[in-house]
Amino acid sequence: MSEKEKIFNDDYIPYIVKWGRLTNLLAVVISFGPLIVLAVGFNLLPEFSTIIAGAIAIWSAVAAFWFVEPISYYPILGIPGTYMSFLAGNISNLRLPCAAVAQESAGVEPGSEEGSIISTLGIATSIIINILFLTFGVLAGAAVLAALPETVRSAFDYILPALFGAIFANFAINRPKIGVIALGFAFIMTILMNRGYLSFLPGIPSYAVIIVSVFGTIYVARKLFEKGLIK
Repeated sequence: MSEKEKIFNDDYIPYIVKWGRLTNLLAVVISFGPLIVLAVGFNLLPEFSTIIAGAIAIWSAVAAFWFVEPISYYPILGIPGTYMSFLAGNISNLRLPCAAVAQESAGVEPGSEEGSIISTLGIATSIIINILFLTFGVLAGAAVLAALPETVRSAFDYILPALFGAIFANFAINRPKIGVIALGFAFIMTILMNRGYLSFLPGIPSYAVIIVSVFGTIYVARKLFEKGLIK
Protein backbone atom coordinates (compact mmCIF):
# COMPACT_ATOMS: atom_id res chain seq x y z
CA MET A 1 0.00 0.00 0.00
CA SER A 2 1.38 3.38 -1.02
CA GLU A 3 1.70 6.29 1.39
CA LYS A 4 -1.16 8.06 -0.35
CA GLU A 5 -3.49 5.07 0.01
CA LYS A 6 -2.47 4.64 3.66
CA ILE A 7 -3.33 8.26 4.47
CA PHE A 8 -6.65 7.94 2.63
CA ASN A 9 -7.72 4.72 4.37
CA ASP A 10 -6.20 5.21 7.83
CA ASP A 11 -6.57 8.96 8.39
CA TYR A 12 -8.96 10.59 5.93
CA ILE A 13 -11.84 8.07 5.82
CA PRO A 14 -12.00 7.43 9.62
CA TYR A 15 -12.11 11.20 10.17
CA ILE A 16 -14.90 11.55 7.59
CA VAL A 17 -16.90 8.66 9.07
CA LYS A 18 -16.60 10.07 12.59
CA TRP A 19 -17.89 13.54 11.72
CA GLY A 20 -20.25 12.30 9.02
CA ARG A 21 -22.09 10.08 11.48
CA LEU A 22 -22.16 12.83 14.10
CA THR A 23 -23.53 15.54 11.80
CA ASN A 24 -26.12 13.27 10.19
CA LEU A 25 -27.36 11.95 13.53
CA LEU A 26 -27.50 15.53 14.81
CA ALA A 27 -29.59 16.46 11.76
CA VAL A 28 -32.01 13.64 12.59
CA VAL A 29 -32.41 14.94 16.13
CA ILE A 30 -32.87 18.53 14.95
CA SER A 31 -35.48 17.39 12.43
CA PHE A 32 -37.70 16.39 15.32
CA GLY A 33 -37.27 19.81 16.94
CA PRO A 34 -40.44 21.43 15.52
CA LEU A 35 -42.47 18.35 16.44
CA ILE A 36 -41.21 18.45 20.01
CA VAL A 37 -42.04 22.16 20.28
CA LEU A 38 -45.58 21.57 19.03
CA ALA A 39 -46.07 18.57 21.31
CA VAL A 40 -44.50 19.98 24.48
CA GLY A 41 -44.97 23.70 24.06
CA PHE A 42 -48.44 23.78 22.51
CA ASN A 43 -49.77 20.35 23.50
CA LEU A 44 -50.51 19.52 19.88
CA LEU A 45 -50.11 15.76 19.58
CA PRO A 46 -52.07 13.65 17.08
CA GLU A 47 -53.58 10.31 17.96
CA PHE A 48 -51.19 7.35 17.89
CA SER A 49 -53.28 5.68 15.17
CA THR A 50 -52.92 8.79 13.02
CA ILE A 51 -49.15 8.74 13.46
CA ILE A 52 -48.99 5.06 12.46
CA ALA A 53 -51.23 5.63 9.43
CA GLY A 54 -49.08 8.51 8.26
CA ALA A 55 -45.88 6.54 8.84
CA ILE A 56 -47.17 3.57 6.84
CA ALA A 57 -48.19 5.88 3.99
CA ILE A 58 -44.71 7.39 3.87
CA TRP A 59 -42.92 4.06 4.28
CA SER A 60 -44.85 2.45 1.44
CA ALA A 61 -43.82 5.26 -0.89
CA VAL A 62 -40.19 5.87 0.02
CA ALA A 63 -38.88 2.98 2.15
CA ALA A 64 -37.31 1.26 -0.86
CA PHE A 65 -35.29 4.38 -1.63
CA TRP A 66 -33.62 4.16 1.79
CA PHE A 67 -31.81 1.09 0.49
CA VAL A 68 -31.58 1.84 -3.23
CA GLU A 69 -30.26 5.39 -3.17
CA PRO A 70 -27.18 4.91 -0.92
CA ILE A 71 -26.13 1.84 -2.94
CA SER A 72 -26.77 3.30 -6.39
CA TYR A 73 -25.31 6.75 -5.60
CA TYR A 74 -22.27 5.56 -3.66
CA PRO A 75 -19.96 4.83 -6.65
CA ILE A 76 -20.24 8.47 -7.73
CA LEU A 77 -20.52 10.21 -4.37
CA GLY A 78 -17.97 8.22 -2.36
CA ILE A 79 -18.06 8.05 1.42
CA PRO A 80 -17.56 11.78 2.14
CA GLY A 81 -19.94 12.79 -0.65
CA THR A 82 -22.61 10.39 0.64
CA TYR A 83 -22.56 11.94 4.10
CA MET A 84 -22.62 15.46 2.67
CA SER A 85 -25.31 14.76 0.10
CA PHE A 86 -27.75 13.04 2.42
CA LEU A 87 -27.30 15.87 4.89
CA ALA A 88 -27.71 18.67 2.34
CA GLY A 89 -30.41 17.01 0.20
CA ASN A 90 -31.17 17.49 -3.51
CA ILE A 91 -29.01 14.46 -4.30
CA SER A 92 -30.34 13.28 -7.64
CA ASN A 93 -30.97 16.70 -9.12
CA LEU A 94 -27.90 18.56 -7.82
CA ARG A 95 -25.23 16.71 -5.79
CA LEU A 96 -24.97 13.70 -8.09
CA PRO A 97 -24.66 15.73 -11.32
CA CYS A 98 -22.08 18.03 -9.72
CA ALA A 99 -20.03 15.05 -8.52
CA ALA A 100 -20.22 13.35 -11.92
CA VAL A 101 -19.22 16.50 -13.82
CA ALA A 102 -16.35 17.19 -11.40
CA GLN A 103 -14.98 13.66 -11.88
CA GLU A 104 -15.37 13.89 -15.64
CA SER A 105 -13.58 17.26 -15.74
CA ALA A 106 -10.74 16.00 -13.53
CA GLY A 107 -10.40 12.80 -15.54
CA VAL A 108 -10.71 10.49 -12.53
CA GLU A 109 -12.51 7.16 -12.29
CA PRO A 110 -15.75 7.04 -10.27
CA GLY A 111 -15.38 4.77 -7.26
CA SER A 112 -11.64 5.36 -6.97
CA GLU A 113 -9.91 7.23 -4.15
CA GLU A 114 -9.20 10.15 -6.46
CA GLY A 115 -12.81 10.09 -7.61
CA SER A 116 -14.01 10.23 -4.01
CA ILE A 117 -11.92 13.32 -3.26
CA ILE A 118 -12.93 15.11 -6.46
CA SER A 119 -16.56 14.22 -5.78
CA THR A 120 -16.25 15.75 -2.31
CA LEU A 121 -14.90 18.99 -3.76
CA GLY A 122 -17.65 19.15 -6.36
CA ILE A 123 -20.39 18.50 -3.81
CA ALA A 124 -18.95 21.00 -1.32
CA THR A 125 -18.87 23.67 -4.03
CA SER A 126 -22.45 22.85 -5.03
CA ILE A 127 -23.61 23.23 -1.41
CA ILE A 128 -21.98 26.66 -1.08
CA ILE A 129 -23.43 27.86 -4.40
CA ASN A 130 -26.78 26.31 -3.50
CA ILE A 131 -26.93 28.26 -0.22
CA LEU A 132 -26.12 31.51 -2.03
CA PHE A 133 -28.77 30.96 -4.69
CA LEU A 134 -31.32 29.84 -2.09
CA THR A 135 -30.69 33.03 -0.15
CA PHE A 136 -31.22 35.05 -3.32
CA GLY A 137 -34.27 32.96 -4.18
CA VAL A 138 -35.86 33.52 -0.80
CA LEU A 139 -35.29 37.26 -1.01
CA ALA A 140 -36.05 37.90 -4.68
CA GLY A 141 -37.00 34.60 -6.32
CA ALA A 142 -40.76 35.10 -6.36
CA ALA A 143 -40.46 38.50 -8.04
CA VAL A 144 -38.00 37.16 -10.63
CA LEU A 145 -40.17 34.14 -11.47
CA ALA A 146 -43.26 36.32 -11.78
CA ALA A 147 -41.46 38.51 -14.29
CA LEU A 148 -40.52 35.57 -16.54
CA PRO A 149 -42.73 34.61 -19.49
CA GLU A 150 -45.03 31.62 -18.98
CA THR A 151 -43.14 29.60 -21.60
CA VAL A 152 -39.94 29.98 -19.58
CA ARG A 153 -41.61 29.05 -16.27
CA SER A 154 -43.22 25.96 -17.79
CA ALA A 155 -39.80 24.83 -19.06
CA PHE A 156 -38.63 24.43 -15.46
CA ASP A 157 -40.77 21.28 -15.25
CA TYR A 158 -38.27 19.54 -17.53
CA ILE A 159 -35.12 20.40 -15.58
CA LEU A 160 -35.03 17.16 -13.56
CA PRO A 161 -35.62 14.80 -16.54
CA ALA A 162 -32.97 16.73 -18.47
CA LEU A 163 -30.47 16.28 -15.62
CA PHE A 164 -31.14 12.54 -15.43
CA GLY A 165 -30.79 12.25 -19.19
CA ALA A 166 -27.49 14.13 -19.13
CA ILE A 167 -26.09 11.94 -16.34
CA PHE A 168 -27.17 8.77 -18.13
CA ALA A 169 -25.66 9.93 -21.43
CA ASN A 170 -22.41 10.91 -19.72
CA PHE A 171 -21.85 7.37 -18.42
CA ALA A 172 -23.46 5.52 -21.32
CA ILE A 173 -20.99 7.07 -23.75
CA ASN A 174 -18.08 5.53 -21.85
CA ARG A 175 -19.79 2.12 -21.45
CA PRO A 176 -22.48 1.84 -24.11
CA LYS A 177 -23.25 -1.84 -23.45
CA ILE A 178 -24.09 -1.14 -19.82
CA GLY A 179 -26.10 1.88 -20.92
CA VAL A 180 -28.21 -0.28 -23.24
CA ILE A 181 -28.75 -2.83 -20.45
CA ALA A 182 -29.85 -0.15 -17.97
CA LEU A 183 -32.14 1.46 -20.53
CA GLY A 184 -33.67 -1.93 -21.35
CA PHE A 185 -34.44 -2.72 -17.72
CA ALA A 186 -35.94 0.73 -17.13
CA PHE A 187 -38.01 0.57 -20.33
CA ILE A 188 -39.47 -2.87 -19.59
CA MET A 189 -40.22 -2.08 -15.95
CA THR A 190 -41.86 1.24 -16.86
CA ILE A 191 -44.15 -0.51 -19.34
CA LEU A 192 -45.09 -3.11 -16.72
CA MET A 193 -45.86 -0.38 -14.20
CA ASN A 194 -47.92 1.73 -16.63
CA ARG A 195 -49.98 -1.32 -17.66
CA GLY A 196 -50.74 -2.18 -14.05
CA TYR A 197 -48.71 -5.37 -13.74
CA LEU A 198 -47.02 -4.00 -10.62
CA SER A 199 -50.22 -2.91 -8.91
CA PHE A 200 -49.96 -5.81 -6.45
CA LEU A 201 -47.06 -3.99 -4.77
CA PRO A 202 -47.81 -1.61 -1.87
CA GLY A 203 -47.90 2.11 -2.49
CA ILE A 204 -46.77 3.65 -5.76
CA PRO A 205 -44.69 0.91 -7.44
CA SER A 206 -42.24 3.28 -9.09
CA TYR A 207 -39.69 2.11 -6.54
CA ALA A 208 -39.84 -1.36 -8.12
CA VAL A 209 -38.74 0.15 -11.43
CA ILE A 210 -35.71 1.70 -9.74
CA ILE A 211 -34.81 -1.41 -7.74
CA VAL A 212 -34.96 -3.77 -10.73
CA SER A 213 -33.20 -1.29 -13.03
CA VAL A 214 -30.35 -0.62 -10.60
CA PHE A 215 -29.67 -4.11 -9.30
CA GLY A 216 -30.56 -5.80 -12.57
CA THR A 217 -28.02 -3.67 -14.41
CA ILE A 218 -25.39 -4.35 -11.74
CA TYR A 219 -25.97 -8.12 -11.95
CA VAL A 220 -25.89 -8.33 -15.76
CA ALA A 221 -22.91 -5.97 -16.03
CA ARG A 222 -21.02 -8.06 -13.48
CA LYS A 223 -21.68 -11.25 -15.43
CA LEU A 224 -20.54 -9.65 -18.68
CA PHE A 225 -17.43 -8.34 -16.94
CA GLU A 226 -16.59 -11.82 -15.62
CA LYS A 227 -16.96 -13.22 -19.14
CA GLY A 228 -14.71 -10.52 -20.58
CA LEU A 229 -17.44 -9.03 -22.76
CA ILE A 230 -17.04 -5.57 -21.21
CA LYS A 231 -14.10 -3.79 -19.60
